[in-house]
Amino acid sequence: MNDILSSKRILITGGTGSFGKEMIRRLLKSDCEEIIVFSRDEFKQELLRAEFSGEARITYFIGDIRDFSSIKRALYGVNYVFHAAALKQVPSCEFYPFEAVKTNIIGSQNVIEASIENKVSRLVCLSTDKAVQPVNAMGMSKALMEKLAQSRGRSSKGTIISCVRYGNVIYSRGSVIPLFISQINQGKPLTITNPNMTRFLMNLSEATDLVIEAFENAEGGDIFIKKAPASNIHNLAIAIQRITNTDTGIQVIGERHSEKLYEVLASSQELQRSQDRGEYLRLSADNRRLDYTNQSEDNFTDNNIDDYTSHNTKQLNQDELEKVLLEIPEIQSSLSKMTSI
Repeated sequence: MNDILSSKRILITGGTGSFGKEMIRRLLKSDCEEIIVFSRDEFKQELLRAEFSGEARITYFIGDIRDFSSIKRALYGVNYVFHAAALKQVPSCEFYPFEAVKTNIIGSQNVIEASIENKVSRLVCLSTDKAVQPVNAMGMSKALMEKLAQSRGRSSKGTIISCVRYGNVIYSRGSVIPLFISQINQGKPLTITNPNMTRFLMNLSEATDLVIEAFENAEGGDIFIKKAPASNIHNLAIAIQRITNTDTGIQVIGERHSEKLYEVLASSQELQRSQDRGEYLRLSADNRRLDYTNQSEDNFTDNNIDDYTSHNTKQLNQDELEKVLLEIPEIQSSLSKMTSI
């Protein structure tokens, strides 16, 4: 990736989050000219500035993607954009759906249009498995973000606009594993919503690899996904207890607002337009015109193709789960703190 980044300016929206920090670490290994962290929280920017103290290539821009003039100004002279800013919590988006609309839909449209106006070469938008067959406001808002990206990806000649879609990133902010660790430290039972609920699992490094794969290889309107294993939430809780050598119990508390029993990374219709790229799948946009009088049989749905879900992907057994968890630096750090007490 270094050649394509040489002497380039890159902006990350929501750059103070888990993905932003990991992408910054990757970009600092390249010969890029500047990394711009765009976010609205000055305190988180101060924490990030302290974490990357002395890194002259990182600059910080206070702004909000909801404000078109703000993001347009930030993107002046930028070559590449990674769009990670979003409202991601399912329950809060259920209670405040218009906030999800303003950030995930209108804000994303602002990023897309500002990128095109500023002649950004490549824009990668980060989405979620909850955008496929969505049942909650967060997923619906992300699904519309994908549609906006695909729509402009068809018509924009100078800016390649693509999306990536992934499931749960292990130990990312707001995910369940930090909650489990906190509950263990307090001697409380691990709370799970539904023991049979399954989720795709990947670590932050794998999620960042997926974004880079799309960045390097996408055509306008593409969605990239990574083939990922899954686990049910009960086995995940047991694995956390086993690696921490604790048994504070497991408490089933019932499903939260609009949670799905399993997630879908790609629908059967999308898979018909997919390209297998080894670890990844490239889902190309449906670029047919609105004149349906000349359709061919190739456009008929193949009933033999199933959705790609967290129920029918590879399910990690207990030993595999523990191995995956023990490779996460944040979990290693948490275990180290536990043993030092």
